Amino acid sequence: MTMDSLKIPPVALGTWAWGDSGRTGDGYFGSPMTRADLEEVADKAHAAGFTLWDTAMVYGMGRSETVLGEVLKRYARSDYQLSTKFTPQAAGAGDDPVADMLEQSLARLGTDYIDLYWIHNPADVARWTPCLIPLLKSGKVLHVGVSNHNLREIELADRILGEAGFRVEAVQNHYSLVYRGSEDAGILDYCRKQGIPFFAYMVLEQGTLSGRYNPENALPEGSNRAEAYNGMLPRLKALTDRLASIGSKHGAAAPDVATAWAVAKGATPIIGITRPGYIDGLVRAGTMTLAGSDIAELEALADAAGVNTRGWWEREM
Repeated sequence: MTMDSLKIPPVALGTWAWGDSGRTGDGYFGSPMTRADLEEVADKAHAAGFTLWDTAMVYGMGRSETVLGEVLKRYARSDYQLSTKFTPQAAGAGDDPVADMLEQSLARLGTDYIDLYWIHNPADVARWTPCLIPLLKSGKVLHVGVSNHNLREIELADRILGEAGFRVEAVQNHYSLVYRGSEDAGILDYCRKQGIPFFAYMVLEQGTLSGRYNPENALPEGSNRAEAYNGMLPRLKALTDRLASIGSKHGAAAPDVATAWAVAKGATPIIGITRPGYIDGLVRAGTMTLAGSDIAELEALADAAGVNTRGWWEREM
């Protein structure tokens, strides 16, 4: 199995926030979105050539997959790619929880195959990884990856899959200017040497690095991300100000630069999109070339901020 038929774009589209109910306080992001809003987002993304959509069963406990499946009905299945996940912590009690969760995802997404299926968290690599093999053989899953795994766990998953003639074909971890654990742990180098695409989620730290928020204009009260990030905003201001100033030199904005930084580091960013205008930024980020001095300065400012944005579900890499 190879990644040849899975087109790896400069940027993938994240739908974690699509799992919110739209009511403040009921969802991680506090992002009210209507079906019409999301159809407009999808149409603009489709027109710009962004075709890889990333979701998971646990994003809103099925809401993200359901909404995404409904929105994508307007396109031929061959015109887009789906990335979703098996989350061990949400596994059922059946004989094959991985196959069961996949079937539920297929139904919600309105498809009979997933382009890229992930083991979401490494609760028990030796137990769950073999369950991917029959799914690959059946054609219901075309490619497999691992998310939130450390280097030892990635290598173990790859050995297990290799015994059946498959391999780990992608890695997805939290990676941003202020959270570079996968780089420090050698995972980016490993992926580069093995020819494995590395997907980075939370590149914008749930909007905190977008430049939109600051101590005077905090994240939406009542959302989980406000609780996680609002206290960090004063320490991040120098970084977000510099992201904005570099962006102005490129006719771009702060989030475009943060995204372009991840691309420059060899990652495929997964950027959450909730507004059509965000697509313009992804286009800019995909074509922007940052100077080495800018990259070094941004990383130094990120280090100086001294924040820890590791999610509650994550372990140190």
